[in-house]
Amino acid sequence: MRVTFDEKEQRFVFDFEHDGRDDIVSLTGDGYQVHAFGKCFYYGYEFSENTDSTVRSAFIKRVKFSNDLQNDEQLTTFIKNAVDSLNKKINLYNYDLVVMPESSSKVNQYMLRYIYRFAQPTLRKMELVKALPANISFDMDAFEQQYLEDILENGRPRYTQSQKDEVKKSIKVMLDLIHEKDYFTIAKDVKKSRFRPYIMQFLKFANKTDEELCATIRQQNILIIDDVTTSGSTLNEILRTLRIFNEDNDISIFSLIGRKDLMADSI
Repeated sequence: MRVTFDEKEQRFVFDFEHDGRDDIVSLTGDGYQVHAFGKCFYYGYEFSENTDSTVRSAFIKRVKFSNDLQNDEQLTTFIKNAVDSLNKKINLYNYDLVVMPESSSKVNQYMLRYIYRFAQPTLRKMELVKALPANISFDMDAFEQQYLEDILENGRPRYTQSQKDEVKKSIKVMLDLIHEKDYFTIAKDVKKSRFRPYIMQFLKFANKTDEELCATIRQQNILIIDDVTTSGSTLNEILRTLRIFNEDNDISIFSLIGRKDLMADSI
């Protein structure tokens, strides 16, 4: 399967029968499954190394924001091929729950509908939505244990009480600034921050029913899906939200377009 970019016509050309050296994106092969986020991460397509960033961005926009995805035969075939490949790898019939983030894109909803063709009739879905910035919190207990309570080789504390208080004060200022921003600015600003693992509640359950469902499921197979994965921050937030309730479930992750070299700081 190949997708090329016609520079003269400024459009993407889909050819589902052939591969070529000038493809900008292709179905994944042997590298389809990678270890990321502490889970099995699968992705349907990966951009070629020679694809210009401008073309990548334009193609992602083409995929995510089709005016009429349901009747866009090229894109629906593009999505179906990826889900077909995923099914061959993991057998979607074995999954009990699909979790996905809220998105303005229709891709996740279409993937879900197609996944139902393979999965059990009892397959359930859950959507996580973006939290209000004012509800984002900081796990100070975990941060103190990981950093502030560190002990030197001679047995003395690494930080004085005054230093600890200063750090806590800085974190309080940071949280105040976060609460004044919008969701997307927050996600961009803190993605590479050393405080990133301790900033909580980026996502929340869409409703009380979903929250109660997550609290009751145990030792079931869960599939997390998303349309495009770059840094992996959204997928990581979904995992963190699910882990609040339990660690017993077997979780797999799938992205329509992904990358095998996800940044370590997204884990």
